[in-house]
Formats: sequence, C-alpha cells, structure tokens
Amino acid sequence: MPALTRWFIKSALAYFVGALLLGVALAMPAVFAIPPAVVALGPVYVHVFMVGWVAQLIFGVGYWMFPRYSKEKPRGSETLGWVTYGLLNSGLVLRTGGEPLHALQPAVGWGWALALSAVLQWLAGMAFVLNTWARVKEK
Repeated sequence: MPALTRWFIKSALAYFVGALLLGVALAMPAVFAIPPAVVALGPVYVHVFMVGWVAQLIFGVGYWMFPRYSKEKPRGSETLGWVTYGLLNSGLVLRTGGEPLHALQPAVGWGWALALSAVLQWLAGMAFVLNTWARVKEK
C-alpha cells in the first residue's frame, strides 16, 4: 500500500473518530445543560464526517486501487497526490476552526476562513480529479 494511501486512510479514521465525538457532543444539550456554543459545531460535524472521513477515505482508496496510469507512474503524479492531501486537510482544519468562530462572532470577520477553506477543499477535489481522470479507462 503506498504511503500516500496510508496517510489518507489513517487521517480518515482519525476524522471518523472525531466526527463521532462531535456527534456525541451535539447530542448532549438534549440531556445536560451544555453551552449554546456547542450548537455552532453542527456544520463542523457534517464537514468532518463527509470531507474528513468519507471523501478522504475515497481519495485514499481511489489513489491505491484505480487502474494503473502507466508502468512508470502507476498512480499518476505522486506529487499531485500529496498536494491533494495537503489541500484537503488544510481546508478541513481551517473549516473546523473558522465555522464555530464565524457562528459565534460574525462581526469579527471570520467569513474569510470559511471562504478560504472552501477554496482549498475545491482545489483538492480538482487535483484528485486531475490525477485520477486518466486512470478511468477501458481495458
């Protein structure tokens, strides 16, 4: 298994555990007196679950298992794969911090963090498509 795939999958597993913990935290206000700030974590939960767990797992397995690009470069560009990993995780980390800060203090101007995180994640998606497109072919 390539190192990049291991990083994608292990990161996905870590985000999965994080998403489950966020899900528990979001359920707590129904039982205990938890600060309303916890509710601001709702969108973070969705992003950690869908981007951190689901998308990252798909990227890792796709990089590993899709048909070979060529004998010299069986998985396409490894550099572009690492760029994809960096962009995806940078965007997600920025989102997990920026989302609750923007929800709790919108006047401070945390919207830039959300916009930048969205751009980073979009660039990661485009990099993955660019690196994977030629590997989707007939026998």
